[in-house]
Amino acid sequence: MTKWEYSTIPLIIHATKQILDQWGEDGWELVQVVPGPDGNGLVAYLKREKS
Repeated sequence: MTKWEYSTIPLIIHATKQILDQWGEDGWELVQVVPGPDGNGLVAYLKREKS
């Protein structure tokens, strides 16, 4: 059975691609992007297989 770990990160609008590319290089897969708790920013939910 695959085991996953999860992370949430704030996304800065003008650097979204760079942020997601960096996490992707570290093995994280984007699951979902939702509005931040204050309604102004975005929060990304990521997962990767536990090693």
